[in-house]
Amino acid sequence: MTSDRRTLLADAALGVLANAGMRGLTHRAVDAAAGLPAGTTSAYYRTRSALLTALVRRLVELDQAELRAAAERGPAPRSAAELAHGIGLLVAARLAGEGRRRSLARYACVVESVRDPELREILVPRENPGRDSVRDFLAGEGVEDPEGRTLTLLACVDGLVLDRVVGGGSVAMEEIEGLVAAALRPAGTGGR
Repeated sequence: MTSDRRTLLADAALGVLANAGMRGLTHRAVDAAAGLPAGTTSAYYRTRSALLTALVRRLVELDQAELRAAAERGPAPRSAAELAHGIGLLVAARLAGEGRRRSLARYACVVESVRDPELREILVPRENPGRDSVRDFLAGEGVEDPEGRTLTLLACVDGLVLDRVVGGGSVAMEEIEGLVAAALRPAGTGGR
């Protein structure tokens, strides 16, 4: 039951962070969001740092599950269009509903991790089938340094998501297709 309660509290903390920001993330706010008696969160996570660490671990766990599920939905991409389509589905999921709330929490945690090496270590990009699929596709297309190009492509996609979470709107498929095309472009060929 302790594990379930810890997960419930971490999920509630994610919601509080998404809705109220870093300043609104308090033990009392998490208790209220979880529908638990005052003091419950502090019984499990004595300090704010412990609460934030648990929140970030849960966020990474949810993100990894989402990326695994995306990779399992279908075969590996066989064309640039299929890769762009798969990335587009993930982007749409991160901009709507619960995905948007997690995106808000993720970016708040990324900023906080600048001053907290433990959080930064937890947030380091992990291997997952989605990332492997992108890297394998780029390698199959003969791209020089597929690992580096994968990291760059995914960082650019993340930047688009951040821009839309902050400014509103959606990401057009043409934007994603442009990023995929840039990732496939031979090194040293310049711009579009």
